[in-house]
Amino acid sequence: MMPKKHILLIRAVDRAVYDLIKSDKKKIETRAAGPKYKNIKKGDILVLKCGKDRLEKKVKRVSKFKSVSGMLQKYKPSQIDPRTKMANELKAMYDSFPGYKERLRKYGVIAFEV
Repeated sequence: MMPKKHILLIRAVDRAVYDLIKSDKKKIETRAAGPKYKNIKKGDILVLKCGKDRLEKKVKRVSKFKSVSGMLQKYKPSQIDPRTKMANELKAMYDSFPGYKERLRKYGVIAFEV
């Protein structure tokens, strides 16, 4: 059976995140765990798009958490974003995304190991 492909958009302002995934320095991509992401499974392909650039990564593991704090019990902040070292830096990054605080509260967070 062919793996399903799922498109994940990365804003141009977040180009550094795309570049970190492309260079294999960032191995965990996270999203607010809304309905759009609930059907992504291990073995599926994430098509990461940033502007005109696209990159495909195979999903090695999917983990869902009720909160960012819960996720940080499993992963270090630097695994999620190599530019961060502390949990409060990572939480501040999530809070900077438009509408993200509310979506995280409503859906929790999903982590894709790529």
